[in-house]
Amino acid sequence: MGRWRPPAEKSTALITREGHERLKAELDELWRVRRPEVVKALAAAAAEGDRSENAEYTYRKKQLGEIDRRVRYLSKRVPALRVVDAAPSDPLAVYFGATVELEDSASGEPRRYRIVGPDETDAKLGWISIDSPLARAMLKKRRDDEFEAQLPGGARRFVIVEVQYPAG
Repeated sequence: MGRWRPPAEKSTALITREGHERLKAELDELWRVRRPEVVKALAAAAAEGDRSENAEYTYRKKQLGEIDRRVRYLSKRVPALRVVDAAPSDPLAVYFGATVELEDSASGEPRRYRIVGPDETDAKLGWISIDSPLARAMLKKRRDDEFEAQLPGGARRFVIVEVQYPAG
């Protein structure tokens, strides 16, 4: 069996200013700090002799591969991203970068999400990708609009309670 994997689905090349800075910092950290440390440790492990029974060598080799894979991805992705840091002309409508408070029509439960790029999603913070089904369903909707989203658990209805954009 080969190592071939089908190509990943194309994701939207948008990112917030903070997300772009984080990705650039991660690339710099990996390339200038972590990789040289791992290469040094790998060289030391390789100097210990028989590599086939050297767990440190095997671990460092795997770690170097993971770092190189991430560096390769970030080196291609960061220049391709378009930074969006301006609020839209209609601040009452939902667009990229919006923080949206929703109310689940069935349960009345409030939910809060921020629409960000696919490279900066964070479920704990409520940051969802613009490519997600929920974000796609709410794009261009305005406050007090009701909409339906096809989520993995089935269709759900929501009402937009509030739309905010970061000051900037």
